[in-house]
Amino acid sequence: MNAPRSKRVEVNGWVVLDKPIGMTSTHAVSRLKHIFNGKKAGHAGTLDPLASGILPVAFGEATKTVPYVQDGEKAYRFTIRFGAETDTDDSDGRITLQSEARPSPAELTALLPRFLGTIEQRPPAYSAIKINGERAYDLARDGEIPDIAPRLVTIHALDLVNMDGDEAVLEARCGKGTYVRAIARDLGRLLGCYGHVSALRRTRVGPFHEDDAIPLASLVEGTAERQGMRGIEAGLTEMPRIPVDRSTAAKLRRGQSILLRGHDIPTEGPAYAACGDVIIAVGAVERGELIPGRVFNLPF
Repeated sequence: MNAPRSKRVEVNGWVVLDKPIGMTSTHAVSRLKHIFNGKKAGHAGTLDPLASGILPVAFGEATKTVPYVQDGEKAYRFTIRFGAETDTDDSDGRITLQSEARPSPAELTALLPRFLGTIEQRPPAYSAIKINGERAYDLARDGEIPDIAPRLVTIHALDLVNMDGDEAVLEARCGKGTYVRAIARDLGRLLGCYGHVSALRRTRVGPFHEDDAIPLASLVEGTAERQGMRGIEAGLTEMPRIPVDRSTAAKLRRGQSILLRGHDIPTEGPAYAACGDVIIAVGAVERGELIPGRVFNLPF
């Protein structure tokens, strides 16, 4: 007996979800696939279950742009609770170190510049990083403390928003691979009082900002099937757009590079080509040519 054919349809575009606390990123994508009845979907950057905020979800051909969105700048607003460090570096973990000491706002602010720029950061033991083919959090849950080497991350801004008693609210702008939980852990250790993240909200991922985010409940309850769906190009707005005609578009779709001419053409770096309102390819400009990396199968 033949298996029944999937009734899911081709859906192409982005949904900028405001992920609620308590939901995994994988579950969020599954929910959206059901809501939009889409065949293929993926997210741009995992968000912890205890965190809320922006989770960009790509459908169909938009999944080809996920790496470019993930490489964009991230922004977070988070709360550090001082006095205890946990094995997960957030409030879901087991307390491993405690202190009665509490920092002053001045003491905390004085340390923030040490976290700016490109720095070495040791990721939390409970993270999705793979070690010998296994996720670090799976090893940690099995009682094996993973030895994760420090890695270079870039933090563009780190500011104290408010401080009240045991807790401080901070905002961070950072590059790919930065762990806010590690910032809280390291700040607590430097201050001699220990600390962990008690609340976390992501407010930006690449071209997507907090104002773009749509609550899951509004999508579930919405009457319009495509409510909140953005075009594929929404994920590429931070890179140059190169307009092409149909013949040039055909070359790109065959995987061929094209020669670029014009004053507004980028000299190097990522860029994408579009023919009218149809995205054709995304790739890199090198020595005056656009070299396609990913080609899109969309009708003119």
